[in-house]
Amino acid sequence: MGKKQAAAPVLKREAYTPVPGDFAFLPPRDINTDRNFASQSYWKGVAVHFFKNRRAVVGLIIVSLIIFFAVFGPMMNSFGYRDIVQYRNENNKRVVARGIAPQIPALHRLLTGEEPEGNFAEYTFLFGTDDLGRDLWTRTWYGARVSLIIAFVTIIIDMIIGMSYGLISGYYGGTTDNIMQRFVEIANSVPRLVIVSVLAIFMPKGMGLVIVALLLTEWIGMSKIARAEMLKIKEQEYVLASRTLGAGSGHIIFREILPNTIGPIITQVMFSIPTAIFTEAFLSFVGVGIVLPQCSVGTLIEDGFNNITTLPYQILPPIIVLALLMLGFNFIGDGLREALAPKLEDM
Repeated sequence: MGKKQAAAPVLKREAYTPVPGDFAFLPPRDINTDRNFASQSYWKGVAVHFFKNRRAVVGLIIVSLIIFFAVFGPMMNSFGYRDIVQYRNENNKRVVARGIAPQIPALHRLLTGEEPEGNFAEYTFLFGTDDLGRDLWTRTWYGARVSLIIAFVTIIIDMIIGMSYGLISGYYGGTTDNIMQRFVEIANSVPRLVIVSVLAIFMPKGMGLVIVALLLTEWIGMSKIARAEMLKIKEQEYVLASRTLGAGSGHIIFREILPNTIGPIITQVMFSIPTAIFTEAFLSFVGVGIVLPQCSVGTLIEDGFNNITTLPYQILPPIIVLALLMLGFNFIGDGLREALAPKLEDM
């Protein structure tokens, strides 16, 4: 037997007692974070993409300014939208204020071909007055307010009706979908002017007729988009999981699927608002919309068209406001469409 090896000596570890200066904090480091892939919410990403779009920002500024003047513009003048401004001329006779900025005689002669009567120095008409002596500044912004109210009210109601109709039709499918879509095709085949003509027989002219006419026609586009989104989403796994766990149809449609279809619907709303404004202006222009002395953009354009040979400046303010509204909302709609579904190279 070999010799037994000696056991290795056991080293005793002495207890360490820290002393000041042994430990120190590291200096702050600049850690570069990739902001493109940083965690952010969906709507924050939409906002970032939207405000990177210059046309969308320009459209938002235009619409915001027009809404501001539509709310506060009539308050910036002492004349109401139906007030007829009068003054006394040098012969102490009462004369209706008629013209564009009568305090500037040269501009008045150029645009009207008439000599300004009397002294208008105490009055200020930025857009002039119409043929009856009503201040066009107040009437223009009051008309823009009426047109915007009609557009927003009808589009919100149409969005609720069309969105619900399309989601229900797409969710149940089969016979239910076929019947509901045949009704949509019938409603879409009836010309809008026919609907307005029938409504004009049973309803008085005014804001109510315009709103009902828009409600009967503008919901169809919303329903088609909502149905298409439903057909694309309803077979996904999270919907199947909700159905397996016993969720009802109403919960699945309005709590699970609706939030994932809101993007395309918002884009459609932005494109539908200028359509509603233009439709209201057209109906008022042909005489079945807003009733005088109440005014909208359409009635102001009609008044300006009737007096275009004598007061050509009168048609300019409502036409410019209508064009800017159409342009601004279309820019916003394009920006939202690109922000809600950005291209790969823009991400």
